[in-house]
Amino acid sequence: MNRIPFPDMKRPLIAILRGIRPDETESVVGALIENGLTAIEIPLNSPEPFKSIEIAAKMAPADVLIGAGTVLTVEAVDNLHAAGGKLLVTPNVEPEVIIRARDYGMVTMPGVFTPTEALAAARAGATGLKFFPASVLGPSGITAIRAILPPELTIAAVGGVSDKNFGDYTKAGIFAFGLGTSIYKPGMTASEVAERAKATIYAYDAAIGSVNV
Repeated sequence: MNRIPFPDMKRPLIAILRGIRPDETESVVGALIENGLTAIEIPLNSPEPFKSIEIAAKMAPADVLIGAGTVLTVEAVDNLHAAGGKLLVTPNVEPEVIIRARDYGMVTMPGVFTPTEALAAARAGATGLKFFPASVLGPSGITAIRAILPPELTIAAVGGVSDKNFGDYTKAGIFAFGLGTSIYKPGMTASEVAERAKATIYAYDAAIGSVNV
């Protein structure tokens, strides 16, 4: 199976910019990149999301992963590819969506909660899994499901994870995270986002430093 690997990045943190507008994209994405965040997701329930993704993809360095979240259909995958996106995040497991994105060479992170969903996503060739809501499963729940999964999958915790509790997850061997409102809320300025990014990076590095990676 041709499973697209997650890129080798110092901090596998995905900044989720739900609600961002195209006219805000350049400044906010620029602030994130400047402060060390190298994976950015623009959910498709944002205003004119493909326009924002195109703006972000054109400005981002080659080693920065830009893509979409809340991707539900194969048609949306085609639109994401046309906009230059390289990252696909979904709230559910739709094998056709995962396979189409994989065929485009995209990094795929479908959302899962149960062992059944996790195994279905793995069979479809997903790069990794977005465990959501992580706050309900907790590190122990994710770890229990992880035991039955292919070891090469990237495991990310999303939902209720922030700079306040990275350590709970890193101690359990979970090092990838999706970060929403702790990084960005609609209406925030680029300077506000930059401050949140700095706090996030500081907390992540501290959490990683406290475990033997």
